[in-house]
Amino acid sequence: MNNFAYLKQISIFSGLDDKFLDKINSISIIRRYTKGRIIFMEGEPGEAFYYIKSGLIKISKLSSDGREHILHILNEGHVFAEVTLFNKAAYPATAEVIEDAEIGMIKNSDLEKLMMENPIMSLYLIKYLNRRLIEAQTKVRNLALYDTYARTAQALLKLAEDYGKKTSKGIELDLNISRQELANMVGTTRETVIRVIAAFKKENAILVGKNSIIITNINKIRQWYE
Repeated sequence: MNNFAYLKQISIFSGLDDKFLDKINSISIIRRYTKGRIIFMEGEPGEAFYYIKSGLIKISKLSSDGREHILHILNEGHVFAEVTLFNKAAYPATAEVIEDAEIGMIKNSDLEKLMMENPIMSLYLIKYLNRRLIEAQTKVRNLALYDTYARTAQALLKLAEDYGKKTSKGIELDLNISRQELANMVGTTRETVIRVIAAFKKENAILVGKNSIIITNINKIRQWYE
């Protein structure tokens, strides 16, 4: 699939007509990254935002005591670092490749120039960024209001939605994620996540392998969250 056709499938651009998409395509830079590469570090100048054509990207922050907190694990079609648009802000998190990836990069200066020339595009992208802000506020609220069991259940439901693969046993998370990485997503310790996973397993809600999880009863997982 050529890049122009691919842009039509990305949420941030999907509502734009071909004229605007062609302009976006003209300022896109396509790069390939291998597993383990850092695309940008938290605190570096925010010069561009990105969209994923293939692969997996981990977005994470370090707490004051040096612990990693995983904000997102993103795959094909997702956009990241768009928070740096319209300002001179530094990247608020680190983006690391966890599966070989092909990434589209758009420099903020190029997009902002394009938006100044096309007010309709500006309004469309502002609405998109507002939706993302609401999502971020919801995540912060959940961290404050819900206990570890509820947050773990929420993380599993989100992973099932994004990476779930239906099997004869249930919904397999088609993603090689360690207990430590899951703990970093939930905002707790590895030991605590292991206890929570054991509780879900005891309730016959999940099956657990070394680096795999199958949700066998998604309604039970939802009950922990709701």
